[in-house]
Amino acid sequence: MQKVLNIVPYPFLPYFSGGQKLIAHFNQFLGDKCKLYVAGTSDNIPDGKESYHFLPSLMRSKVRYIDLTAYFRIRKIILANGIDTLIIEHPYLGWLGWMLKSTTSVKLIYHAHNVEFARFRSLGKFWWLPLKVYERMTLGSADIVCCISKEDRNQFIHELKIPTEKCIVVPYGILQQQVPENKSALKAAICNRHGLDPEKQLLFFNGLLDYAPNTQALQNIIEKVNPLLQQSGLAYEILIAGKRLPAYFNELKNHNKEHIHYAGFVEDIDAYTAAADLLLNPVITGGGVKTKVIEAIGLNTSVVSTRSGAIGIDAQLCDNKISIAEDGDWNAFAEKVIVQLKAHAQTPSVFYEQFYWGNIIDRFVWH
Repeated sequence: MQKVLNIVPYPFLPYFSGGQKLIAHFNQFLGDKCKLYVAGTSDNIPDGKESYHFLPSLMRSKVRYIDLTAYFRIRKIILANGIDTLIIEHPYLGWLGWMLKSTTSVKLIYHAHNVEFARFRSLGKFWWLPLKVYERMTLGSADIVCCISKEDRNQFIHELKIPTEKCIVVPYGILQQQVPENKSALKAAICNRHGLDPEKQLLFFNGLLDYAPNTQALQNIIEKVNPLLQQSGLAYEILIAGKRLPAYFNELKNHNKEHIHYAGFVEDIDAYTAAADLLLNPVITGGGVKTKVIEAIGLNTSVVSTRSGAIGIDAQLCDNKISIAEDGDWNAFAEKVIVQLKAHAQTPSVFYEQFYWGNIIDRFVWH
């Protein structure tokens, strides 16, 4: 049996963002296939149900990204447990992966969640260029680079010059293996919880709301999409969920009469997503795969997205569950909302074959 160590550079237990959720589920399913150790920050809170051994080996402060003492702690773990494979989440501790590979016999895998330099370039951050150089160096030192989508894989190969044979696709996964059967009951429960009419169409958006792409997406809903939906005569309500809504939104109270409501942070995010008739994804910056889109389709919830918000999503696997409007074409976006709600499409079985975590890990482990 393989002995694997995964280094996670930030808290992910319990998870509340898509990236944290990816790491938690990836490790949980991987731990069923190998002897897995996860080295992370001491502010993680395992619940004892993990399929792996969690080791609080990294500092909690941001100094951990340049903490050279971590090398000695992690190297000791590798040697003491006979680790043969080392996984690094994101490229930020790439220097640590390179040092450990150079001084032990481990196979080095980088598990990429985005093309990081491209994400920060899209956000207008000045450090994207030095990050590109660092990302090229760290990923180039790996034996395998796990890419979250075909688009990211192509960008690694063509822009960062990572050898083609090193790059494999390990997509964001879901827990569902088939279409859920309790959508109507969940919708009734969620609408009752927030005083909404279950006979109206329930539109949903969620995310970390102080993250610039999500903040902008929420503004797009309020300022661009919703006025068009109001003019359409559609009977609907829009529910927004997520942590850290900026104070100037005033919990969206000024927009309640415009059919927009704020649910706050919700722990049962899957229930909200499954309850919705449609997920709104008017994201136009940030790059990378929007995990909420994959989760929604897995929960048999249709999606209307901008082109940027649908990066990395293979529409052929989704059948008619997703409609895509070009960035900034809000008239088309609103029209697609209405058309999608009338379609009553079902998520196809091929989607679950591709995105169920168990299948993803099976393909990854035996690569």
